[in-house]
Amino acid sequence: MSDYYKILKACLLLLFVAITPIIYAQQLTRIKGKVSDAKTGETLPFVNVSIMGTKQGTQTDMNGSFYLETPVLKPTLRVAFVGYTPEVREIDGGKIVTVTFKLKTQNTDLQEVTVKGKKDKYRNKDNPAVVLIRKVIEHKDQNRKEALDFYQYNKYEKLEFDLSNISEKFRNKRSLKKFDFVFNHLDTSQITGKVNLPMYLKETISDVYYKKSPENKKEVISGEKMTGLGNYVDNNGIKLYLEALYQDINVYDNNILLLATQFLGPTAPVAPQFYRYVIIDTTNFKGTKCVNLGFSPRNSNDQLFQGTMLIALDSSYAIRKVQMGFSKDINVNFVTDLRVAQEYDFIENEGLMLTKDDLAIEFNLLKKENGMGLFGQRSVSYNRYVINKPISDEKFSGLKTDILKDAANRDDSFWQQNRHQELSSKELGIYTMVDSVKKVPAFQRFMNTATFLLEGYKPMGGFEIGPVNTFYSFNTIEGFRLRVGGRTTPTFSDKMAFEGYAAYGFRDERYKYFASATFSLTDHNTYTYPIKHLRISYQDEIKIPGQELQFVQEDNFLLSFKRGQNNKMTYNKVINLDYLNESRSGLTVNVNFKNIRQTPTGALTFNTIKDGNITPTPEVISSELMIGLKYAPNEQFYQGKNYRIPIINKYPTFQIRYTLGVKGLLDGQYNFHRLVGYAHKRMYLPPIGYTDFTLEGGKTFNTLPYPLLTIHRANQSYAYQPEAYNLMNFLEFVSDEYAALFVDHHFNGFIFNKLPLIKKLKLREVITFKGLMGRLSDKNRPTAQNGLMLLPVDENGKPTTFSLENKPYMEMSFGIENIFKVLRLDFVKRLSYLENPNVSTGTAIRFRMRFDF
Repeated sequence: MSDYYKILKACLLLLFVAITPIIYAQQLTRIKGKVSDAKTGETLPFVNVSIMGTKQGTQTDMNGSFYLETPVLKPTLRVAFVGYTPEVREIDGGKIVTVTFKLKTQNTDLQEVTVKGKKDKYRNKDNPAVVLIRKVIEHKDQNRKEALDFYQYNKYEKLEFDLSNISEKFRNKRSLKKFDFVFNHLDTSQITGKVNLPMYLKETISDVYYKKSPENKKEVISGEKMTGLGNYVDNNGIKLYLEALYQDINVYDNNILLLATQFLGPTAPVAPQFYRYVIIDTTNFKGTKCVNLGFSPRNSNDQLFQGTMLIALDSSYAIRKVQMGFSKDINVNFVTDLRVAQEYDFIENEGLMLTKDDLAIEFNLLKKENGMGLFGQRSVSYNRYVINKPISDEKFSGLKTDILKDAANRDDSFWQQNRHQELSSKELGIYTMVDSVKKVPAFQRFMNTATFLLEGYKPMGGFEIGPVNTFYSFNTIEGFRLRVGGRTTPTFSDKMAFEGYAAYGFRDERYKYFASATFSLTDHNTYTYPIKHLRISYQDEIKIPGQELQFVQEDNFLLSFKRGQNNKMTYNKVINLDYLNESRSGLTVNVNFKNIRQTPTGALTFNTIKDGNITPTPEVISSELMIGLKYAPNEQFYQGKNYRIPIINKYPTFQIRYTLGVKGLLDGQYNFHRLVGYAHKRMYLPPIGYTDFTLEGGKTFNTLPYPLLTIHRANQSYAYQPEAYNLMNFLEFVSDEYAALFVDHHFNGFIFNKLPLIKKLKLREVITFKGLMGRLSDKNRPTAQNGLMLLPVDENGKPTTFSLENKPYMEMSFGIENIFKVLRLDFVKRLSYLENPNVSTGTAIRFRMRFDF
């Protein structure tokens, strides 16, 4: 009998252990709420929501929503916001509760400062909140960690992406039945209160070193771990893209880089001209008396922050805590919620350092608050601080960010030992879940289809056919053109890649083809940055002189539609041998040999004058050895199948190329030298946008026929090309020396945001200017004496190709970006050489598709 009671006792104990978490979970009160203005109905962001009698609390997001969990059975909520009467309400506990608060405006005296409802006129003059923020700005150089002579710390960063707001309807879709196991990983976000499904996790362990004089900073990454989707996407590119979206944020910076753009910070010297500030109350933060200062944009559409900061009420005026995000009306695409939460503590009584650093962003394609989207959270923790202890110069040698060789191959014991906090069971399960998903045939079929639709390639084992947008095109010479081709994938080989295509024009009845072999000289495949490869190729193809496209194939179907005449082309046979060596330092070395045979076709002829007679030249042959250097510090991009999308940052790009023409080598007909230089820089000017500057110049030495000189980049398609002349005709200008300037200023909606009705469309304005100066020296002007090729003429013998001695070529445009979030329209005006034949003298419209936040 005693054994029976022992067994019963054990069973009851196990039952108790099993149901205790369930009972506890049922007793948790989950509160989802929204706060709005009682009069206007507008939602109120950054309202303080607290549970009375406890230290629990939160703030509403930019949509006025909040979420809280508490074990208190009948919690009493207090909702308070500057300029409004606080509201207190008791909540029924032990379940999920949805509540709505509608606050009424009031007039309140606070420390002899009148704080009124937000509809009253705001002034900087005699505003103690503005006086306070000016004190913060005045003292910020001594409060930021860069004021220290030395510091170092260990950093643990965790970046997680979830599918947000998963509904029962979504879970029960028939197409997802084979993925039902992933729903075992569902979790409720502590920030939004929405049900999320984890999809991506990246962890990083690093050591950071800093010295003030001379200023230098270095990060050494000792461990890096992330989920991936195999060869379907560029996992390294995804990592870089997410890092560009989730940058380190320093509230003391004048311009804060986030979402790959820059926002004017609330402590910038000019910030009081664009922000509103208000003193909310005073509070005690970790033993320091602080003022709670609220800030928000004067214009809610502008690219600025809103939130609160705790400022120490002592002579330091240091920021001890900040919580900020975006206005719900901000002119930023796809972001429904953004929250930054940071805390600063004294370390070793030497200086203030970050001890809490969280950034959460919720994305939705249509910015629907309750729609399904993506939720990404970056959490950073710091330990092992060493303050103002000298650091040897050896620590700062090499790259600014150095990734140790075995960083991506650390075992579980490394992570268990070095993580600052343990992963939750949900987070640990992400790695296993993603690996399991990749093995499901339905997922593989979906990714193959997505790759085909988005990148234009159809995988077939170790080979893929594409790109699909080149299968069919047309032009005046070839007429109807068909093309088919493809390339090998890393599944075929990590060290070798082969690519080729064949095309046929039904009007010229001529085949074109291309074949290449690439050999990787690194331990990774030929598509992964940094690339170091040797490539050999041969191409027999038709080409428009002076057309150089960015990120697209020349026989793209959409580019078949062109304005004006497009009947001067060449058949080119090109042997190409290319060595490329990229490095993480940003220095790229390119050595290239080309043998090019150009034959004119259509209305283009290669004619010379000899003995007073016009003599046709069948072809121009050149053998060219090119050496190029490119320096692009901190260069980042997403690598696609047949393109790179640059993630442009504040760092400049410099490039120089020297080309040597060798007569007699593979029938090369000319000796010559060519030098070309290029520089690009983006300048951020928040809140009025950013400006892209590009300078380019070149000079060709020796006497040469015009096909070997610089034929300036023209664009006769209706698609806007950033670094081409969009109203210049093909082959319109040729030079042997030139200088070019491209300027694009993007206002990011700074003007449109001020206009009633228009501001609701979230449009953005851009202005551009393009100028080109050049000349054709006397030795390269065709004459009977030098026997050079005559410049092209039309069917009536009138010139169609010119030099640029008289004046610069100029065009400018006014553009509207962000139409339907992806479309840009430019109204382009040509300013010079309007007397040339077949030019656009009026205003032309060009379009460009662009995804941007």
